[in-house]
Amino acid sequence: MAKNKKSLFGKFTETTIQGLFWLLPIVAITLLVLWLFNKIDLFVNWVFKIVGFTPISHEYIWFALVLFILVLFLYILGHFIQTRLATFLDNYLKKIPGYSTIKDIIGIFNSSKDGENKVLVVAIKGFASQGYNIGLMYSQDESIIKDHYTITLSQTPIPNGGYLFEVHKSNIFVITEASFDDNLQYLLSMGVKSMATILNIKPKPIEDLVCLEDWLKENK
Repeated sequence: MAKNKKSLFGKFTETTIQGLFWLLPIVAITLLVLWLFNKIDLFVNWVFKIVGFTPISHEYIWFALVLFILVLFLYILGHFIQTRLATFLDNYLKKIPGYSTIKDIIGIFNSSKDGENKVLVVAIKGFASQGYNIGLMYSQDESIIKDHYTITLSQTPIPNGGYLFEVHKSNIFVITEASFDDNLQYLLSMGVKSMATILNIKPKPIEDLVCLEDWLKENK
């Protein structure tokens, strides 16, 4: 009975946290759009008052104009990001302490979604003599220690912290079927779901996983 209660609580917690992570970006984008809309609304009202146009009497025209300016602003912003001007601004912002780090972190999470970079889910030899830990490899750049690579082991259930390990390439095994999202689900489950359950595959002996050294030879 106690085990069932623990499983139910774990499943409830996992589902709740997943709902939170799913909702946060939607809420953030909604708040940003509403804030922009409000600022443009104030600007349009100011312009209308200057030209002697009464917004209250022409609500549909006023709303359409505000919406048009908002969409136009977002389009110009998106176009700006893809131009050389954005590169110039980016080089300037890099002088601000911490900007490059924040940009790299955002880039890592974006790339993990669209597949531009390889964010690998890996198994490494763990703290026990026969055990393994599942973590993430955000970069395939070699560590300052020759033949070693940086592996991140995140905390659970909320992966807002963790530990970095420099691991020899012979002790890193790539779980090729797993993605960033699979690893996040694994962390949120707090062990209720195994990685094999999440991936819907049969458990494998460690020898069947791809060694990082072999993976690098095939993908670099």
